Amino acid sequence: MMEASNNDNMLIYRSEDGKIKIDVRFENETVWLSLDQMATLFGRDKSTISRHVKNVFEEGELSPEATVANFATVQAEGNREVARNIDYYNLDVIISVGYRVKSQQGTQFRIWATQRLREYIIKGFALNDERFKTGSSYNYFKELLGRIREIRLSEKVFYQQIKDIYKTSIDYNPSADMTLAFFKEVQNKLLWAVSGKTAAELVYYRANASLPMMGLTSTEQEGKVTKGDVVVGKNYLNEKEIGQLKLIVEQFLAYAEAQALAEKPMYMHDWVQKLRLVLTMNEKNILEHAGTISHKLAVAKATKEYIAYKEQQRQIEHLDSIKQFDQDLKRIALRKNNKKEDNEENNQ
Repeated sequence: MMEASNNDNMLIYRSEDGKIKIDVRFENETVWLSLDQMATLFGRDKSTISRHVKNVFEEGELSPEATVANFATVQAEGNREVARNIDYYNLDVIISVGYRVKSQQGTQFRIWATQRLREYIIKGFALNDERFKTGSSYNYFKELLGRIREIRLSEKVFYQQIKDIYKTSIDYNPSADMTLAFFKEVQNKLLWAVSGKTAAELVYYRANASLPMMGLTSTEQEGKVTKGDVVVGKNYLNEKEIGQLKLIVEQFLAYAEAQALAEKPMYMHDWVQKLRLVLTMNEKNILEHAGTISHKLAVAKATKEYIAYKEQQRQIEHLDSIKQFDQDLKRIALRKNNKKEDNEENNQ
């Protein structure tokens, strides 16, 4: 059994029907529930849950040493609150018990817990609206401020920095279709502000097989154009546009840091409104439509240009090899001639 120190790394789980509400502990990159909490979650009495947990261990499905922790927990006893050490069980045990009692709530909780754990591990924290309302945010803003400062010091691509800021939103869900569409919208607003073109329009109008590097100003590998490079709009931004983008992103990051210092929770839609304000302040046009070129059309155009570009490169390489071969023949002929002359001189 593991000893665990008590901390405030907790989130509130609420079932879809709102009837179940549980404080869930986050520790050692997993979640923990007590027997009482599992009984509430699965709608069974505590003795039933205890029996299933015992069977899980006795059958060798899981090891108690790796899945049980002891937390000091404050609980109400009569008219007073008492701190007692209580055994808690991690997500592996919770899932095993859920399968045994055949509870639909177990499935819902597993999905919820897995998503929160992913956020907790990737971001270093997770956030819950209810804990904000009650004022218990366990150093969230201190950690958020540190994350934003790390983003500002990073060497990531400018618009990726913006995406990282949005990931600090309370309602951010990395797997949601809405989030993917949201990032696409943000990218287009930024590109439009500095170039007057959406990502698809940049690709469509600037991909050109006859230009050096196909018109690209940025590629994954220096000096080499790949198929993946040519379908990314930001790769076609010129030096002036990149400079403008950098200034806008720096302003936005400074604002984000100020929000964290002021301990203001932000949702994704809040950041969109603030981005609009930054663009307006910089007297940039704000994209209000989807653009004139579809992503599919842009990819088709870029692919066509890429094929032509690669063919041109092959021809250039072929001509270069012929020239190199011709130069080699001339050097060989020259050496032979020099050797012949040397022999003639020696024979005289």
